[in-house]
Amino acid sequence: MPEPLISVVLPAHDQQGQLSSCLDSILDQSFGGFEVIVVTDPSPHCASELSQAVDEPRVTVLRLNAAVGVGHSRNAGAAHANGRYLLFLDSDHLVAPGAFLTLADRLRELEDSSAEPEARQPDVLLFGHTRLQAGRIWPGAASALLAQAGPDAFGLSDHPELLSAPAFAWDRLISRGLWSAASLAFPEGRYEEVPLVHHAMLTADRLAVLDRELVQLRRRETVHPAGSPGSSHFDIFDQYERSFALLDARSEKSLHSALFIRMIRHYLFVFDLAGCVPRAVRPQFFHRAAEHYQRWVPDGFKRPGGREGVKFSLLAGGSYGAFELAKLSQIARTAVTSRAGRRTDVA
Repeated sequence: MPEPLISVVLPAHDQQGQLSSCLDSILDQSFGGFEVIVVTDPSPHCASELSQAVDEPRVTVLRLNAAVGVGHSRNAGAAHANGRYLLFLDSDHLVAPGAFLTLADRLRELEDSSAEPEARQPDVLLFGHTRLQAGRIWPGAASALLAQAGPDAFGLSDHPELLSAPAFAWDRLISRGLWSAASLAFPEGRYEEVPLVHHAMLTADRLAVLDRELVQLRRRETVHPAGSPGSSHFDIFDQYERSFALLDARSEKSLHSALFIRMIRHYLFVFDLAGCVPRAVRPQFFHRAAEHYQRWVPDGFKRPGGREGVKFSLLAGGSYGAFELAKLSQIARTAVTSRAGRRTDVA
């Protein structure tokens, strides 16, 4: 059997009953050079019925003996992969029709345009995604960055801004050669994608982009609900510590700034997201985030403008009370503006 181009690693964690439609979107691809490794474990989060996968020759079902969480399931699937590239998906993803053929064409295009036979294929190929939420489709947060990167392969130092994009493992192909050579692996805990993606980006010799939206996220919960046993949202701090430890070997100021912006935006997003950080531990979460801000803020860092810049400034100050007061003030101003608008409409 020829080596597949793409190995799709798909943990069977399926709390929302979406695994079947995810598999359908993969198996319906017109390009046939792929394999799927579905990884299941005894966790109650895993789908109990996998007959669809078992009956399909392109699918291998890997059954683990212990409940290990999504990160370790992905590692186990990658260890059994045969493809030249790894694609990590979850049950709440849909792959766009023709996506794999589009990826194959892009890789072939990069190979044909390369003058260096030993460096024809990129180590990482990033592509676009959309998010389905409340019946609306939203573009991925990195869409503008992908559009700016251009058609040629490049090193990360040429486009450090890509390090400021959300660190998702499912909107990029990672070469299996890089996976092995760099000893890549998802760590324990939630937000396990963060250091893995940054490790891949920082060690890749060649990156490339495909400015097409090929995967749709249908997640009702922003963070994957099935981290390792005992995981929590506080794991995010350990994950970014791993990322900055990887960055220590690189002296480029632009990379440091890009990763710092990504980290602070991520902390603020999780902090503001309803249901993520329980009220009782919000001060503790805020102070951990502020400590990381002060530890890794680049020299001469210029904060973003607007409301985001205000949040950066308040986090830099380290006062949880001031941050919450500013948030309440903003809510009050929004409410007043909304009421004034309604009175104008009535008039």
